[in-house]
Amino acid sequence: MSRFTKSIAAAGTVALAALALAGCSNSTEGTDAAEETPTEAASQEIIVFAAASLNKVFEDISTQVFEPENPGVNVSFSFEGSSTLADQIQQGAPADVFASADERNMQKVLDAELVDEAVKFTQNDLTLIVPAGNPAGVTGLDDSLDGIKLVVCHPEVPCGNLTTQVFEEAGVALNPVSEEQKVTDVRGKIESGEGDAGFVYHTDAIAAGDKVEVIPMSVQGTNKYMMGVVNESKNAELAQKFVDAVMSDEGQALLESYGFSK
Repeated sequence: MSRFTKSIAAAGTVALAALALAGCSNSTEGTDAAEETPTEAASQEIIVFAAASLNKVFEDISTQVFEPENPGVNVSFSFEGSSTLADQIQQGAPADVFASADERNMQKVLDAELVDEAVKFTQNDLTLIVPAGNPAGVTGLDDSLDGIKLVVCHPEVPCGNLTTQVFEEAGVALNPVSEEQKVTDVRGKIESGEGDAGFVYHTDAIAAGDKVEVIPMSVQGTNKYMMGVVNESKNAELAQKFVDAVMSDEGQALLESYGFSK
């Protein structure tokens, strides 16, 4: 092959390479443009601090009510005792929504001006449960609780504070062997038989199924659940939409399906 022929061939190769690069460049630009919006949406996130007793229903409200209306938004949850969550918010932990299992812990963040407004979104009843078969023979708020392995929530936790109030009203001494930071931990110890009796919420008794039995109580106790958008939220609009999802007819129906009441 002559030098001239070789030069033409080389020129053609360079031209083809340039066209290929141009095609790749255009394709990449089109892909970036097409993916720009979903990528931005996927970067949005809200963090919900919620009482431990809400762990199942809030996940359902997120996937069935909130997320379909807000595609691409990620919801992260922290489920703990309400007092623990209130303390964490006061210490600067990042949160967009706070859902407390009582009014007292919500009042803490309201007084600290960390939340401006809170709404009552549901309520829950205190319930006495025992392991299936009731091996300790517990009969209620009476002397059958003496000398047994009684498990309750810590007094600072909403269910613990409510338990203390109920015992005082019933005139019965409270002598627990364990005080837990989360109501779900109380339920777990009764389900496993580690405890003879425990005070949890009605929703916990339902969640435990046939692993536990409910013992009627002579005194009833109820906690009102409160929720609000945290002032330092970086996504306050989305946080309010989550609150709205909980307050919606669909959200309220899911709460009732888990045993919460209006």
